[in-house]
Amino acid sequence: MLFEGGQGLGKILKAGLPAEFIYSFAIIVCSLMIYFGTKEIYQLSSHKGIKYFRQAFLFFAFAYFFRSFLKVIIIYFNFHGIIQICPRFIIGSVLLFLFLYFGSMAVFYLLYSVLWKKLSHYTLYLFHLIAFMIAIFSVLLDNPLVYLGVNIILFVFILISVYFLYKESKGKGKKKLNLCTIYFLLLFFWLLNIIDILIPSILQSFQIFIYIISLGIFLLILYKVLKKVGS
Repeated sequence: MLFEGGQGLGKILKAGLPAEFIYSFAIIVCSLMIYFGTKEIYQLSSHKGIKYFRQAFLFFAFAYFFRSFLKVIIIYFNFHGIIQICPRFIIGSVLLFLFLYFGSMAVFYLLYSVLWKKLSHYTLYLFHLIAFMIAIFSVLLDNPLVYLGVNIILFVFILISVYFLYKESKGKGKKKLNLCTIYFLLLFFWLLNIIDILIPSILQSFQIFIYIISLGIFLLILYKVLKKVGS
């Protein structure tokens, strides 16, 4: 097995169980508040970018929901990564599939929210198919590095896309720069969350830091949403 640890790792993981519950619950609540908080804006404007932005956070909420169950299995059974779950628990494989699928779609919807004018509506169906294939092959291959590698590629691709969108919109430079920064931080810490769930021993020493910063990013986006709704 990859990244075998001793009893110490299990104790550390179990000690972090309350933090995991608080973190997952807070992220899910923030995601749902962002989703429902932008409903009225979308209904008034019918702006498709807002529509797909909302969908991204709905999928983030689902992804973190299934992620929390995966972490409980890892902690409770003292596993050192997802690769140990799949061969032993069918429910673990199902949870992993759902986590990977919804997480991939959250990223795809973020991408589509900034590129919807340049992409066909049918691209969404392609994204769903790609997300399904990524999830099913990652589970069947029992290799967390497969999904991690795909997400790194998506991460780089989305950053390049957002960067060129910013370059094309110089008239709203500061606003677009803030958007690029938020998207960069959101995707970067989502990538770290993927590493944390797939191979938790790698980032164990920085887990609380990742949780705090990730939650801070979601709270920042929520604040901007609520501020926009209230203005």
